[in-house]
Amino acid sequence: MENILKRLKRGDIIVGDGALGTQLMQRGLKIGQPPESVNLRNPQHLEEIASLYIEAGAEIITTNSFGASSLKLQHFSLDKEVEQINRRAVEAACKASGNRAYVAGSVGPTGKMLQPFGSTTPEEIYECFCEQIGILLSGGIDMVCIETMTDLSEAELAVNAVRSMDTDIPVMSTVTYEERPKGFFTLMGSSIRESVERLKKAGADIVGSNCGNGSESMVRIAREFMQHSKLPVAIQSNAGLPVQSDKGLSYPETPDFLAASVAKMLDYGVQIVGGCCGTGLDHIRAIRGTVDDYIKNNPVDR
Repeated sequence: MENILKRLKRGDIIVGDGALGTQLMQRGLKIGQPPESVNLRNPQHLEEIASLYIEAGAEIITTNSFGASSLKLQHFSLDKEVEQINRRAVEAACKASGNRAYVAGSVGPTGKMLQPFGSTTPEEIYECFCEQIGILLSGGIDMVCIETMTDLSEAELAVNAVRSMDTDIPVMSTVTYEERPKGFFTLMGSSIRESVERLKKAGADIVGSNCGNGSESMVRIAREFMQHSKLPVAIQSNAGLPVQSDKGLSYPETPDFLAASVAKMLDYGVQIVGGCCGTGLDHIRAIRGTVDDYIKNNPVDR
């Protein structure tokens, strides 16, 4: 496939996939089990889910490796399986893609707090990311997706790890924000403007936000990103904030509601849109329809 950065430079709008967790739970993943454990037991589920998202209109498929760093896997005594877990994640996504979608190697937080707030050193985090990302790169991914970061320092270490091994592969780095009286900030207090500046300096090609917010808040986050970033922006919102009931967690935003918010993001200039927690195949279909309508009504000179 054509390099995603060339498409973005040309002005293309690209649709990402939706949540993996809900899809995996529908296929037997139990509450409390790490999603990455499916890679060892039932990797065919990963291929099936990726294929369904592609059929729904996604052009980016993320590998089931979000929590597959050795530091994160330690919580489940799976750290010795880090290579197999990551390799199977890439293999399943690549097989499903068949050159129909970009395969993005998903890298999430390690679950450790960096010094001085925690006991983990930057060197430990960096080496951990190098290990995981090295495996993902060797599997043949098209891009790296460093996502759901709440500490910019950890995000920078992940981007640095990629760039220490590959200076050309596209890197997308998305951060999670919470709303405070003076705007949106990370858990560690970083603003959107600071995020853009630091991630660009570290070597990210695409910046943006995912998780933590419903689509209405993400519209405001998207607008602020577009005010500060000259890099392409990616926004992947939750289907609202989770609601607890007797039936468990649910997410209130319908596909049409989310798609209407995506239309506003496109007006601001966001070029990659998809879904995070609570989104499924119907949400991606609705987003695909919104993007297609936007492209039809706003043709790009090529």
